[in-house]
Amino acid sequence: MTKYFFIIAFIISTLSAKSQIINDSVLVEGHYRTFHFLKPTQTHASLVFVLHGSGGNGLQNRGGAKKIEEIAPTENILLVYPDGYKRFWNECRKTANSAANLENINENAFFSLMIEYFEKHYKIDAKKIFAVGTSGGGHMAYKLGLTMPEKFKAITAIIANLPDTNNIDCVEKHVPIPVMIINGTADKTNPYEGGEVIIQNNLSLGFVRSTNRTFEYWSSLAGYKGTPKMESLPDNDPNDGKTIERYTFKEKNKPEVTLLKVIGGKHDYPNDINVYLEAWEFFKRQMK
Repeated sequence: MTKYFFIIAFIISTLSAKSQIINDSVLVEGHYRTFHFLKPTQTHASLVFVLHGSGGNGLQNRGGAKKIEEIAPTENILLVYPDGYKRFWNECRKTANSAANLENINENAFFSLMIEYFEKHYKIDAKKIFAVGTSGGGHMAYKLGLTMPEKFKAITAIIANLPDTNNIDCVEKHVPIPVMIINGTADKTNPYEGGEVIIQNNLSLGFVRSTNRTFEYWSSLAGYKGTPKMESLPDNDPNDGKTIERYTFKEKNKPEVTLLKVIGGKHDYPNDINVYLEAWEFFKRQMK
């Protein structure tokens, strides 16, 4: 009996060690930018950046991302939780008055240095680099797709629309990339139909496009026309007042562009799906 106890204790200890978070930083133009990650079990892992919302930090995202953490060892995922500058990202919204935007923090250099770090220390697969972000983190994911498409295989933006055309200050490369969007129709912070984004303390982050215009931007960039395929997802939680429709453009030799329309969804995650597992399934489809 004692023998089996020690075997079980060893397994638990090993699993715990594998899920232990590692903290590090890189120096970017005079600022030490911090990030947190889970060490992969093998080399050539897929690198997935999990990006927090405005006012948050990287470690706060671990609670929502626990399901993808659970599968990370078997799926060979290196999960990274970067921290924004003073809790915000310098994404593409020109009128945002966060310190990151006002000081024009170099996010592209930050992500490039993190990628180099993981290539050097963990020998990740440079062709399998992804980003999934929520709210302000979704805007940061858009920025990576707009300005660094050569580095990222695909992105997922959750409860985030592209900045409106008069509120964007990123230099777009106009390179098609696989994109998945997950937005709620009843979201008052990130209006589904577009409009002004106002967060805590009445802080305005400027105007954004509608979700349909955001979806159209990425699908047009990928060369799609016409009507996307639509399917209704199972209503796994009838009590949450939300249902989900999936709209997909997917053709051979073109990047997939998908919208999950959360009918009745607010500035939150739906219960019918796990958004991080959904993002990972989307990312995996782009590797086939």
